[in-house]
Amino acid sequence: MASYLLRRLGVSLLILLGASFLVYMLVSVSGDPLAEYRTSNKPNKEQLMAARIALLHLNVPAPARYFVWLSGAVKCVVPGKCDLGKTISGQPVTAALGSAIPSTLQLVTAAILLAIVIGVAIGIVTALRQYSGFDYTVTFFTFLFFSLPSFWVAVLLKEFGAIKFNDFLGDPKVSTTAILVIALLSGIVWALIIGGTWRRRGLTFVIAAAAAAAVVVYLEASKWFQYPGLGAPLVIVFGVAIAVGVTVLLAGLQHRKALYSSLITVALGVVAMYALRPVLDHASFWLLVLLGLAAVAAGLLVGWLMGGYDRSQSMKAAALTSFLVAGLVLLDRFMKSWPQYVSVANGRPIGTIGASIPNLDGDFWITGLDKFSHLVLPTTALLLISLASYTRYSRASMLEVMGQDYVRTARAKGLSERVVVTRHAFRNALIPLATVVAFDIGQLLGGAVITENVFSIKGMGQLFIQGLQRQDPNPVMGTFIVVAISAVVFNLIADLAYSALDPRVRVTA
Repeated sequence: MASYLLRRLGVSLLILLGASFLVYMLVSVSGDPLAEYRTSNKPNKEQLMAARIALLHLNVPAPARYFVWLSGAVKCVVPGKCDLGKTISGQPVTAALGSAIPSTLQLVTAAILLAIVIGVAIGIVTALRQYSGFDYTVTFFTFLFFSLPSFWVAVLLKEFGAIKFNDFLGDPKVSTTAILVIALLSGIVWALIIGGTWRRRGLTFVIAAAAAAAVVVYLEASKWFQYPGLGAPLVIVFGVAIAVGVTVLLAGLQHRKALYSSLITVALGVVAMYALRPVLDHASFWLLVLLGLAAVAAGLLVGWLMGGYDRSQSMKAAALTSFLVAGLVLLDRFMKSWPQYVSVANGRPIGTIGASIPNLDGDFWITGLDKFSHLVLPTTALLLISLASYTRYSRASMLEVMGQDYVRTARAKGLSERVVVTRHAFRNALIPLATVVAFDIGQLLGGAVITENVFSIKGMGQLFIQGLQRQDPNPVMGTFIVVAISAVVFNLIADLAYSALDPRVRVTA
């Protein structure tokens, strides 16, 4: 293991050196950092030019300037000694990156996690229902999203996801045409998901369309768009659905102890929603982390007390259900603060510029909604594009695994389809995805450059573009080195993940 890591780190270091030299040379010859002063009529332009020459070391050739920058970058291995130079405005690049990286990480982390969870889930379902209407529909949309340029998606989301939606929230009235379209789309989606005979699909279409139309009419009549919330009834409904779904995936419905344990945690979650109201009114991030851990611990305790022939499955199902129900309670509390946030945002809650409202004065819930409302559109833009690749890769990987001999052997042994899929096929289908995730991290960081520029988010993308526009190599190199090191690290993690997912792979070879 140690020798393998050293070899990989050595090769990665050589790649970083070569790539960073090439990028620095390209930035250096892309323009003249003194162009704005050469045509200036300022009386002190000679002094300004001399100051910039000294700041960027323009009095030495570009290859020598690279090694000057590299001598400072090497110091980053020592905490507190990192020196990536200064920007044209005189700000240290490390300080600029310190304020830009958190915004980019929030955006990219949310997009990558959602893309992995949603994309893998959809890919597995389409693989299990190969050549069905649902499979063809998902395939069409995944190829559509994959071919869309990120800047165009971002602009469309700003227009329809923010501007038009904010206009709708000012006077939330749903027209008859919109209700019919929503009902039609809901009926088609559920008919494709449920599948079966044409009679079954037709019945599903009618029920789903009628239910969707009724829900929209109810939400408009109850003024839910102005005063949203889940409340105990919806928490119970969604909680029971979560309990059943988690039990099906982890233990199977025949495992009654696991199902009862999950349902008990739903009841405990509803009780906690009312009991913890005074505490949640003064919530903080670490308090929510503590409550989340308490929810998991409560689920484990309920599963252990329920006992049964396989106590571990009851504990897993109850813990996961408890955690997800806690998420529903948290979502309900955020919704309760929505009217107040709309008032603070002057009736335009979905943000299109920046990562937050400047000088916002509010509690934990208001600031949380502010961050969410500003991140939801750029995150969606990145999500739609990366979702396609995860869906296709997971589908192809699952189809390949389902045709293997050990899967047929598992079925021949009499194991249920749930066990065959979740315990035998799913883990092996994840092996190729480990590489995809590693490459997608770097790709998303690159895509964030365009997305951040469209939504005016002050992250690494905007820092990179401003450096190119001003012929300022230091912030460009700072952004490059962060992205490059991230790509190297995640590719190394992907190689190590192979050995964890597949015991036949050994990193000591």
